[in-house]
Amino acid sequence: MRKPRARRERRKAEILKKNSEEKVNRKTEGVRVFEDVKKNAKYISDLMGDSSDLITRFFTIQYTPDRKAALIALDGMVDSTTIDQHILKPLMREGEKIETKIDLWEMTYKSLVEVGENTPTEKMKVLVEALLSGDVILFIDGYAKGMAIDAKGWKQRGVEDPRSESVVRGSREGFTETLRVDTALIRRRLKDPDLRLKDMKVGERTKTDVTIMHIEGVADEKIVKKVQSRIEKIDIDGVLESGYIEEMIQDTNWSPFPVIQNTERPDVVVGHLLEGKVAVVVDGTPNVLIMPAVFAQFYHSAGDYYEQYMIATFLRLLRLFAFFIALSLPAFYIAFIAFHPDMVPGDLAMAMAAGRSTVPFPSIVEAVLMEISVEILREASIRLPGPIGPTIGIVGALVIGESSVNAGLVSPLMVIVVALTTISSYANPSYNAAISLRLIRFPMMIAASIMGLYGIMLFMLLLLLHLIKIRSFGVPYLSPFSPLRLSDVKDSLIRVPWPLMNKRPVIFRPGDDSREGGTSHGKRRKRQ
Repeated sequence: MRKPRARRERRKAEILKKNSEEKVNRKTEGVRVFEDVKKNAKYISDLMGDSSDLITRFFTIQYTPDRKAALIALDGMVDSTTIDQHILKPLMREGEKIETKIDLWEMTYKSLVEVGENTPTEKMKVLVEALLSGDVILFIDGYAKGMAIDAKGWKQRGVEDPRSESVVRGSREGFTETLRVDTALIRRRLKDPDLRLKDMKVGERTKTDVTIMHIEGVADEKIVKKVQSRIEKIDIDGVLESGYIEEMIQDTNWSPFPVIQNTERPDVVVGHLLEGKVAVVVDGTPNVLIMPAVFAQFYHSAGDYYEQYMIATFLRLLRLFAFFIALSLPAFYIAFIAFHPDMVPGDLAMAMAAGRSTVPFPSIVEAVLMEISVEILREASIRLPGPIGPTIGIVGALVIGESSVNAGLVSPLMVIVVALTTISSYANPSYNAAISLRLIRFPMMIAASIMGLYGIMLFMLLLLLHLIKIRSFGVPYLSPFSPLRLSDVKDSLIRVPWPLMNKRPVIFRPGDDSREGGTSHGKRRKRQ
């Protein structure tokens, strides 16, 4: 019974969506601009439902006093200075009267409107979309066409230090919520004429601007086409953040591990573009998507490439060690307490037994309760106002830990284990990769409570098989270790000196595999 009902509901949703789309198309599709400016203004006003932010200005062009015109814009999305000084003033100032045989439209388009980008069109749908994107619409009486004038000027956040990816040494610039500002930050660092930008709109109602970026001749064209094809197939009402697109274009939705990287740093995006990857910039969010992505790159920091290579290698190995602690330390605690106390040194075993003498719960219940408490504190500290959040998180953890030990609900060693696990999870530079560890930790704890160390090993083998199976736009997730490519290990869990990294990673199938630009051997070495 459920399947026919589910099919009926899906069919009903499809019909409603189709009717909504047909309604919108009937309003704008195929509609031509009227010669009467008042009809054009009324049409747009009716289409927008007499919205309070819709501004319509009727005026007379002084070059032809008998010719009326109308300017339409959305309040808050346009720059009033541009409208006043470069559109209205040139059109309304007194000048020599022109003869009627001269085409006023051509004169307005070519010389009177002092704005760089003007788009004349006879289609009302194009003008409405431009209006909703922040352009100004100009109609002139007697001409069955309109002009979309670029006068965008909404308020926007300035370029600031990215909070989620801070570094000791490196750029302090982060992306903003404005797409063209973000692409300019990338273009300023990558002065390459081969950098290609492909603009798209995603979302039936939001019409969100999306830009696909890659370096022609470096990025694999198959991957570029695959990214573009998947974005074009997205069928959704609205896209409010890059996470919408990330979830809809990735190879699998049944894995806790991220297969597309997101970043707020322009230098990180440029570094990946130079490796032959593709970036997707979404208007309205400072998070830019990078694809393909492999497991090792989520444990890289932008500062790794700005510090001396031995320091960078040490920090990467330290993050890898923190990864294993964050993933398995509570599970090992449960396994040793419940199944393998004989494997623990005698003095430590006696201390563990003394600490647990008053604990009324099994080790699995003790560990799960503490881990859930820490996760709630961590989530609460994020939601609280800036200065209060970290304070509440630290004080709450101290109070809960100390009170639980004094009450005999948990052992002192359990508090230490949870604290080390939490600190280790913060060592991950990637937020979404750290969350995946927090999710996987719980089933590993359950496996340890059922079979001890055997359960942990079995779970890790299954996890390894899962990682081997994952693909990111056709690239194996565990590359360059599975399959093994020694040439790409130079910049994975370790980092060798820059002079030795003269080739781009082969796993991303770059068209030009040389980083040297042909300076060492006189020409670029192209991949055959």
